Amino acid sequence: MKHITYAEKSLLVGDEAADVLLEYAAALTTAGRGDKVDLDAIGGDGDEVVASFVLGQGVSIMAETTTSTAPEPPNSEVVAYMKEQIDRLSAIRRAVPIDGEGAGTENIDDEFQLGL
Repeated sequence: MKHITYAEKSLLVGDEAADVLLEYAAALTTAGRGDKVDLDAIGGDGDEVVASFVLGQGVSIMAETTTSTAPEPPNSEVVAYMKEQIDRLSAIRRAVPIDGEGAGTENIDDEFQLGL
């Protein structure tokens, strides 16, 4: 389990969910995009909660380890969603000039091929 700190609130989520949430937040920031994800979590009072996270540029989020022995909240579906989105955001296409020379070649995010 890990503590997720977001907007001055700390919640417990499973290790994989916390790690993927941070990775997804970084990928969204790099791509200049945003998204909202809901995670099952354990609140500061020990109650099970659903936490909604808005991810994107300018949003601060962190995860830290904990010694909690509580069972991890189930988040396999949202973890799979975030991993899929990370893969889509990471699929950067290479633009090649028509004349075949290297001048003007740049990385682009091909939204049409990615379906974003």
